Amino acid sequence: MGHIEKRAEGAGPFTTRLTWRPAEGGLAVWESRAARKRGTLTVKAAADAEEAPRPADAVAIGRLRTLNTTASVTFTIGGALFALGAAIALGGGTAWTSALVYFAGGLFFNAGGYASLLQTINAPTLGPTADTLATRGWRWWSYEPMRIDWLSTFVLFAGTLVFGLNLLDSFLHGLSAQQTNRLIWAPDMVGCLLFLISGHLALEEVCHGHPGLRPQELGWWIVAVNQAGSALFMISALADFTLPSTGSLVNAGIANWGTLTGALCFSIGGVLQLFEHPQQADP
Repeated sequence: MGHIEKRAEGAGPFTTRLTWRPAEGGLAVWESRAARKRGTLTVKAAADAEEAPRPADAVAIGRLRTLNTTASVTFTIGGALFALGAAIALGGGTAWTSALVYFAGGLFFNAGGYASLLQTINAPTLGPTADTLATRGWRWWSYEPMRIDWLSTFVLFAGTLVFGLNLLDSFLHGLSAQQTNRLIWAPDMVGCLLFLISGHLALEEVCHGHPGLRPQELGWWIVAVNQAGSALFMISALADFTLPSTGSLVNAGIANWGTLTGALCFSIGGVLQLFEHPQQADP
């Protein structure tokens, strides 16, 4: 790739933005989130020209659009089901009914987490020339821990799987306080922690460094709303601890309200994600 004056930005060892001047002139900017979410890089052909997105080919754009829609819809539905489960608990419904609704929501979260990971795995890469994106062959899995977007989405997917274990164990009956905390509460805490780590990495990606305020960017709003949901889930999990001395929760009301509001944040984030869709490729 012929270029001069290349400058890298990012968080720690991760590169989230590259800026360079191609040998033929102008300015090109690659950002990891824009490449995997919108399938574009930004090119400014001449000193007096406006910056313009340069999309990947139709194959890459089609993949990203499908995966983005899948992740958006599944997180929206999953969040709505979690909110419904919490509302049932607040309304005095049975624990079995809430657990069933939560479990259904967890399956949608699993699907959304994997779709997000697939979108990262199959994002276009920098092409053979300095102002193009190249499409790779379809992959169901990859191991790329030095990519902040891969690490963020992988940790998110792992968190949804741990939540699935927690939700499955919630169907068990006759557990002691210690068994409840080990089989249900502990996986819940681990899942919440993984969600928070994933959200922090996503904030670093969208801010190209330490998390900050970028209210003019849709991607920042999506990440920030989801991170707020993760924080509310953590508050809910802390309040859901079963006290061995009494066999009661620390605070059932906070646990249910934390789940309800956190789930609504993920539903809102899912709706917003629909608008962060890839650009159409040139025919």
